[in-house]
Amino acid sequence: MSVRRRRLFPRRGYILLMVGILIGFLAFSSISLAFFQFGRPAIVGETPEKIEFEFLYTSEKQGWIEEVTPKFERWFLERFGVEVSVRLTVTGTHKTINLILLGSEKPTVWSPASSIWIPYLNSMWRAEGHIEDIAQDWTPLVLSPIVIAGWESFLEKYDVTGFGDLYGHAAEGVDFKYGHPDPQLSNGGVMVAILEFAEAAGKKPEDLSIDDLKRESVLEFVRMIESKAVMYGESTGFFGSWAAENGPAAISLFGVYENVVIENSLKARRKWGDPIVAVYPKEGTLLSDHPFVILNAEWVGKWERFAAGQYLLYLLKDDVQELAQKHGFRPANPSVPLDPKLFSTENGVQYELAVPVLKPLQGEVMKALLTTWVAVRNPGI
Repeated sequence: MSVRRRRLFPRRGYILLMVGILIGFLAFSSISLAFFQFGRPAIVGETPEKIEFEFLYTSEKQGWIEEVTPKFERWFLERFGVEVSVRLTVTGTHKTINLILLGSEKPTVWSPASSIWIPYLNSMWRAEGHIEDIAQDWTPLVLSPIVIAGWESFLEKYDVTGFGDLYGHAAEGVDFKYGHPDPQLSNGGVMVAILEFAEAAGKKPEDLSIDDLKRESVLEFVRMIESKAVMYGESTGFFGSWAAENGPAAISLFGVYENVVIENSLKARRKWGDPIVAVYPKEGTLLSDHPFVILNAEWVGKWERFAAGQYLLYLLKDDVQELAQKHGFRPANPSVPLDPKLFSTENGVQYELAVPVLKPLQGEVMKALLTTWVAVRNPGI
């Protein structure tokens, strides 16, 4: 394994990945229903004719999930002789949490766009009187860091290395147009806001406190950046396609996932002669790691848990992770090499993630941040 891949995927991620890979095996062993016959596994005992479970996940990875899930269902049938049906429910991260808390959806598997939401869901779940966390173990599926996307011509004129530079340029009166998704609607927007507040406080996200969010110097810093915002939207992917369609006059810089840049950089170059490129904040970035969480909930039965564990194993297979790259994601499975043709300056991104990968903030701080952001957003939008 190369040094580069180790830098991209921190030690805790490897441990979680291996734990996740064992989930399916442990679930399978615990109910003692597997044996190998003629070189392939089969299920014996009181098995259902069909296993159905819901996968509640977010839209960023929809193209990849919809491509590979039918293949998983065929793979499962061939391997175990039992039909499986994965009901795919796709929506925004914040909405997935509300659906779970309200009981409107009862998924076996939950996959928000980022693991930063796991402490938040658990804190909200416990606040409702539950003794145990609903999200106890998780494994990253794919990776995409938060970047500041901008037009190459703008970035050649103005030095932008992170959110501190956005504040500096705004304070100096530089004319630029900024945007990011609405944190109350989009995971991408929350991650951008976290990085803005962390830079304002001079802290790492994991060290942010509720008191930091009340400091006037912090609020003024974020307010200054947000004063340059011309648009907030529901979707992170929206900004890339909207910018590529409308050009440099519409927006100068926007906070998005790296995969959004990959999807739109060449489109922008062809239409405007000016590509969209990614700036990786020098202070560090947050990974949109799309955790796969088999929920610790009373509605999740042993067969749903078993099938979900096999689904996880399938999604981490080398060939399935390679397909994820074609949708702009870095593979979470460290044995899959990064495609240098996709992750290249030609597509507006860097091959190696050379900035620090930051840890998420605490659940109660996340809740406070969502409220605080409303006070510093551009009120004219």
